[in-house]
Amino acid sequence: MERLEGMEEEEEEEEEEESWEGEQEGGRSAEASRSRVIVHLDLDCFYAQVEMIRRPELRAKPLGVQQKSIVVTCNYVARNLGVRKLMAVEEAKEKCPHLVLLNGEDLTPYRETSYRVTELLQEMCPLVERLGFDENFVDVTELVEKRLEQHEGPEDLAVAGHVYGNRALDLHDGTHLRLLVGSHLASAFRSSLATTLGLSSCAGVASNKLLAKLVSGTFKPNQQTLLLPESHQDLLRNLGGLQKIPGIGSKTFKRLETLGIETVWHLQSFPTAVLEKELGLPLARRLQRLSFGEDDSPVAPSGPPRSLSEEEAFKSCSSEAQVKENLEKLLLNLLERLHQDGRRPHTLRLALRRGSSASRRFHRESRQCPLPPHLLHRFHKGDSNLLASLLELLLKLFRKMVPPEVPFRLNLLSVSFSNLKEPPGSTRGSIGFYLKEISTPHQEAAGGHQEASQLQAPSRSEATKRKRLVEEEEASCPTSRSSSSPEPSRIQLPPDVDPQTFSELPREVQEELVAQWRSREATSKPLEKPKATRRRRRNPPRAPEQLNTLWRYMEPRWEGTPGPPGDSEEVAEDLGTF
Repeated sequence: MERLEGMEEEEEEEEEEESWEGEQEGGRSAEASRSRVIVHLDLDCFYAQVEMIRRPELRAKPLGVQQKSIVVTCNYVARNLGVRKLMAVEEAKEKCPHLVLLNGEDLTPYRETSYRVTELLQEMCPLVERLGFDENFVDVTELVEKRLEQHEGPEDLAVAGHVYGNRALDLHDGTHLRLLVGSHLASAFRSSLATTLGLSSCAGVASNKLLAKLVSGTFKPNQQTLLLPESHQDLLRNLGGLQKIPGIGSKTFKRLETLGIETVWHLQSFPTAVLEKELGLPLARRLQRLSFGEDDSPVAPSGPPRSLSEEEAFKSCSSEAQVKENLEKLLLNLLERLHQDGRRPHTLRLALRRGSSASRRFHRESRQCPLPPHLLHRFHKGDSNLLASLLELLLKLFRKMVPPEVPFRLNLLSVSFSNLKEPPGSTRGSIGFYLKEISTPHQEAAGGHQEASQLQAPSRSEATKRKRLVEEEEASCPTSRSSSSPEPSRIQLPPDVDPQTFSELPREVQEELVAQWRSREATSKPLEKPKATRRRRRNPPRAPEQLNTLWRYMEPRWEGTPGPPGDSEEVAEDLGTF
């Protein structure tokens, strides 16, 4: 996985087991686990590939991507000349004087390409889990079963790619056969990534996530490997170190080292009772299961990111003025990404890496707080004071970790928005979201530099045409309805709704949508007292019992008359206080 920033090796790492393993589900039987087929896809030298796509003239040249003073990754031309990932820039230049270095501190192009990869895989299989920028797990178990049902004779099938240990497959063994079909699906995924996005990748095919990830890097670059059950132990014992197992981070490894456990074989053969006494029952059992290649964790489909973060690493930051300057830059980038995302954050988090006065080591710490309710409504409204308010909150968090009177030395700052939620009234996820018209290429060209999400107001002739379409549909499909249902001829569709799609919906769905649109229109308009007219005198305000009807959304409301219930918004749970 690509390293997101050029962080120092001695940094205390976040434990990988928290994100990798999660809670093991003990209810899955061994037979059910063996029947799964999991594909792990790992993009080759991801940052370098993205840069070569943006600059094709660099494909044949030794290329490295630099963050601060570190080469975070390089292409295979550079690797053949001795350059390695996470090598110091000075050393890389000595190894390869002609090395082309590009600044990779702006993660935007890598992030965007990463999401495009996951989206493309999701078009081919619904169970896709994104891991970092350049890795994805795909659970192809159901696709494999469908392929086997459609295929009559397996004798003509051959493995796509390599088989770990060059073992022969037994086509009469159901597990072997499923993995074989999985290798063809993995090959199809990789071909699609190459032809659609221009990205090469490696893949591993196995019966769980752990083993698929471990075997995917056996043959590189741009190749894939299948792991049979008979080769599980060979793979694990050839890893060369416990830290090669996802889920065993530096802290856990140090604790195991003190017990004399340095290899997978040591962990497998270590007395369970002693391990449980030293590490605790849950961790001890989980580590031993990992050492035997047992992993029941499911492939969890990746939705929108749970948080958005930006971080900046530097050699030294020792004044509050520098901290404020860096935080403001990070916030500007975050707010831009948040505007594109469309959701509202409810929690603000600040992390930093501070040097110790007693040693040269750095340690990481963080604080977070819920965003005050009065700030929540200012997101996505272009509020010029929002940045200053957020910056003030971040400085309060900073002073909680670093008191003003204490000297400090930082080499990293990170800001994140988490607990992201859709704003009240959002149509994303509702049926109305799928009724929007899709603009044609001609319409997009006519739109000039307008954003794709902004639709021009319809002309009068277009509105008339829409109205006529609805009337014709109603005439051709008469249905009985209650007296409270709106007449089709009186329906005014929003400008971004396709009338043909709307007309094909069932009557009850149409009525529900019309009610939603009128409710939104009524709540979005400022309440104005209607002018006194004779009509008003002839039509006094209705009694309260008449207000909870559909018609309340169709006529002007009186001052003081209760309107449709608005969306109440709950403030995020207090995850941290000042």
